[in-house]
Amino acid sequence: MQALFATLLCISFLLPSTALAQNEVVLDVHAIYKARVTAVADQQTITLPGTQTTAQVQTLTAQLLEGPHKGTEVVFENDYTQLALGDKFYLRHITNDLDQTSFYSVADPDRLPVLAILLALFIFLIFIFGGIQGVRGLASLCGSILLIFYLLLPGIYDGYSPILVSIGVASLIIVVGSYITHGFNKTTSAAVLGMLGTVCITGVAAYVAMDAANLSGFTSDESVYLNFDTGGNISMVGLLFGGIMIGLLGVLYDMAIGQAVAVEELFAAGSLTPAEVYRRAIRIGREHIGALVNTLAIAYVGAALPLLLLLQSSDNSMLFILNKEVFATEIVRILIGSIGLILAVPITTAIAAFVLVGKPRGAHAHKH
Repeated sequence: MQALFATLLCISFLLPSTALAQNEVVLDVHAIYKARVTAVADQQTITLPGTQTTAQVQTLTAQLLEGPHKGTEVVFENDYTQLALGDKFYLRHITNDLDQTSFYSVADPDRLPVLAILLALFIFLIFIFGGIQGVRGLASLCGSILLIFYLLLPGIYDGYSPILVSIGVASLIIVVGSYITHGFNKTTSAAVLGMLGTVCITGVAAYVAMDAANLSGFTSDESVYLNFDTGGNISMVGLLFGGIMIGLLGVLYDMAIGQAVAVEELFAAGSLTPAEVYRRAIRIGREHIGALVNTLAIAYVGAALPLLLLLQSSDNSMLFILNKEVFATEIVRILIGSIGLILAVPITTAIAAFVLVGKPRGAHAHKH
């Protein structure tokens, strides 16, 4: 009797566990298909339950344009981006594995045609107004994108140090992009050396600032999802560092090349000593700093407009909000980028004045 009771007790404990295990392994089947709207009905404005926020809802009839059920039509309610008759979009199809019921929703409108037109216009304008230099700049951009997608992202995803990978890829982007766009000459080499020196110094400053501010790198839903997706094998702090370094390259490149060319032109314009060239080039650099620092800050502010609106509508104190990691991270990003731009001027100018000293008058090795 005691044995039977023990057996029944064990079964009673195992049954919930077994059911739970079965519930855990049963997953909904997700699929994305391209579809086209064939009918729109019942467009109305509703108030979301428990809030005062309104939303637009419409009933869509859509025809699947691909997948195993291509050609069939489905009807569902859409409370996401409102679509019109004939619009193409990506349809999310979720199938419950237990009872095989289906749920449809709009994943995203089809934005690829617009992106293709903008890309074609961009390339056309480069060919028309940029000439050979514009084409070389486009080739440099393609090379930078390839380095990011085939070196930076796989390196970080495979578990290598995001800090080391980011500095290495940033250095490659600087070297490859500069020489492809401006050719192999002393002016380009001076700019490259200035950028590499600035990246190293700025990298140290970024690392120290992030550590002192106790930034974790978890400032968005994407970072949280990535952490779960990779089992916590990627350092979010290192990833934040990499984002700061890569984001700095665009304006840093502009600053360094501009300073190196300024030094080249000053040497070519007359018989000036390296010290005189340095002083005059620094004067040019100060004007450049004022413009680019403002550009960098405004660019970051523009990208963070939702955060600023949240700041505006919050009841908490300003200091508390600025102390929150999501705001502190953006502030560190802006300040580190600005520090890098400021340091690029004296570093690149000094290197260019040393490398280009004694260059014959009128010898323009750099193509403008």
